[in-house]
Amino acid sequence: MPMDAWEQIAALRREGIDAVVVTITAVRGSVPGQAGAKAVITAGGLISGNLGGGKVEAKAIDHAVAMLEGGESCVQTTWNLQRDVGMTCGGEMTFLFERVTAGEPWHIAIFGAGHVSQALVPVLATLACRIDVFDTRADWLDRFQNRENVVLHSLSTFEAGVEFLQAGSFVLSITQGHSSDRPVLREVLRRFPEIPFLGVIGSASKRAVLMRELREDGIAGELIDEIICPVGLPIGGNDPSEIAISIAAQLLERRG
Repeated sequence: MPMDAWEQIAALRREGIDAVVVTITAVRGSVPGQAGAKAVITAGGLISGNLGGGKVEAKAIDHAVAMLEGGESCVQTTWNLQRDVGMTCGGEMTFLFERVTAGEPWHIAIFGAGHVSQALVPVLATLACRIDVFDTRADWLDRFQNRENVVLHSLSTFEAGVEFLQAGSFVLSITQGHSSDRPVLREVLRRFPEIPFLGVIGSASKRAVLMRELREDGIAGELIDEIICPVGLPIGGNDPSEIAISIAAQLLERRG
């Protein structure tokens, strides 16, 4: 079942894509479209909807693309189809163009596709965010359902996923153990020392070992102190589903 205009806009915002919603607000005379019809247009053209097709729809698409390139954010215009569009019918159509700016999507990077991630990703995927999941085990990645805002990466090493991060990423290291968490944390802090959130699953004793090892790797103490381990709010038990809820809650708390 195709998405309506607002579902399409929500999907585009999760992906960080700007768009223009075009609505036919009024018609007069012989015209190809109906009042109330909507379309969603990105820089690549028409994504969904119908504005009557033909020349008038093509003109509306061009107008919307021009807005995305730096024009007005909201405008209503009336076109005489014969005079302004070059069509044989002489009616008029009024369009409302509304630019929807997505901005930078909230990016969450999860290293590890194990039991906690299997419970966590479906929760996070309901939010307005973009999620990358990295693992060396393709069979665990295959267990995830396809979701439009989740990208799965099968890599030779966990730390290779650091290439996909950005300065504002929220990062979770939920790998098979501290030996695979260590290189992830080391590379994240070397390349993105001001990362806003870096959480690791584990215990207080695991934190002590990781902190010592990262100092041995030459990571500055003030950066190491920013690591959240154990990750997640102190709620719930040790079931993966409850741990997932505690982590999701902490991510939202820190995002603000």
